[in-house]
Amino acid sequence: MKKYVFLLCSIVCANLFGQVKKEIFESFKLQERRDVSYYFPEDYSEDKKYPLIVVLDADYLFDIVVANSKVYGTHSRMPEAIVVGIHQSENDLRWDDCDFDQTSGLPTEKGAAFYEFLGTELIPYLETNYNVAPFKMFVGYDITANFGNYFLFKDKSYFNSYVIISPVLATDMESRVPARLSDLDQELFYNLILEKENTENRQQILQMNTAIKSINKETLHYFFDEYDDADHVSIATYGISKAFDNVFRMFRPISPKEYKTEILTSDAPVFQYLEERYDRIEKLLGYRKQVELNDIMAIYAGCLKKDDFESLKPLAEVCKEQYPDTMMGFYFEGEYYEELGEPKKAFKTFEKAFQLEEIDFLTKDMALDKIDALKADFGY
Repeated sequence: MKKYVFLLCSIVCANLFGQVKKEIFESFKLQERRDVSYYFPEDYSEDKKYPLIVVLDADYLFDIVVANSKVYGTHSRMPEAIVVGIHQSENDLRWDDCDFDQTSGLPTEKGAAFYEFLGTELIPYLETNYNVAPFKMFVGYDITANFGNYFLFKDKSYFNSYVIISPVLATDMESRVPARLSDLDQELFYNLILEKENTENRQQILQMNTAIKSINKETLHYFFDEYDDADHVSIATYGISKAFDNVFRMFRPISPKEYKTEILTSDAPVFQYLEERYDRIEKLLGYRKQVELNDIMAIYAGCLKKDDFESLKPLAEVCKEQYPDTMMGFYFEGEYYEELGEPKKAFKTFEKAFQLEEIDFLTKDMALDKIDALKADFGY
């Protein structure tokens, strides 16, 4: 017997991608039908993998998350993502789904079933039928935010990223969550978002913040954002965009600040920064992102600024692979040979660059100037 089935029409039709589709999901674990909404990027492709964003309180949060996902994805500030939202407002389902025992702090029987519904039915269905990347994000608010923390209490966290908005924390969560974040041996992003106004468990949340901030781990990326002008209703709108900025900062092009504070100040080879950045993206997202032209130019500028000409050779290979019709790869390689003291190789390489398309600030005149200078100096 299948553990889960879909009613109404299937969401596999290609012409539905890019649209929000609401379905009824019949859960074996919950022994009930649940309203679930899905968003797929308009250009969904079988050749790509997509991070999965799981949103509780979908009646409040789903549209906000989808809107941010669209805007950030369109402007290359994050990868395009699949978003799934579970509706919980009818009959106050959110409180039943996410309720916890006041003494132990653990989910009630219904909460445990809801946990299994997410982890063993809904998400596995999407992983089986769509190109879901390894990277998964949880978004919750109030009581549903607290529920996300239970996914930390496995040998390996089910989610890579948590957006915890003004949580109603269960018993002892202020100490349990920091302990788990400290113990888990994996890269995690944890966003704790809070309004400034006083709430019933504000002090408990602030205690948790203090404990998490004290954790010193390279693999834990913790963000605490508190908003002076937000209240308990508006905090979700305030916080989600900032959380996306925090989590997907690595996906954005290298900024001038990043160039100055991280690339120029590092003792490592300049190209290593680019290599490690894109290796990390691939590990988290499950696919190799094309290197941004902006990032190539930032690394090139760093090579010249730091006289790290050895980094020009691997940078040139990246350019030849990903921008093969442009002169960029051979031009950088020509400069590498020039600095290496091999003018004959440099001359031939600049000639190859001259025959290809101009890109960014690199022009055929620049290649020709290099060729003419080598002719004058060495008679080629």
